[in-house]
Amino acid sequence: MERKITGVAVVLGMTAIILGAFGAHALKKQLTVEELITFETGVKYQLYHALFLLFLGVTTLVTEKSKKTIFQLVVLGVIFFSGSIYVLATKTISGIDFKPLGILTPIGGALLILGWTILLWSILKDKR
Repeated sequence: MERKITGVAVVLGMTAIILGAFGAHALKKQLTVEELITFETGVKYQLYHALFLLFLGVTTLVTEKSKKTIFQLVVLGVIFFSGSIYVLATKTISGIDFKPLGILTPIGGALLILGWTILLWSILKDKR
């Protein structure tokens, strides 16, 4: 499980850096300042959670079962939260109104919060 978590963490981190550079350079002239800030929010949260998964992959403070649950929540949370932000922030370029996908952003955020909550609970209940 650790190898899988760490591998996904690296992919999320790498793609966050790529998307951040893409936003800073290629999208800078295409998006409004507000849209660019929104896009950057998605990048930041993706990168934060890549680091979170790196920690999760190496920590011995939580059980394998908890690691699996946290991993699934965080990956789905990043896809929903950051993914929906990327799509919504670039709607002027795509010309497609993705407003119905806006509900995915708070759902993704809730999944991320739940992942952190389970980590906290797992650490607190560890009797070692």
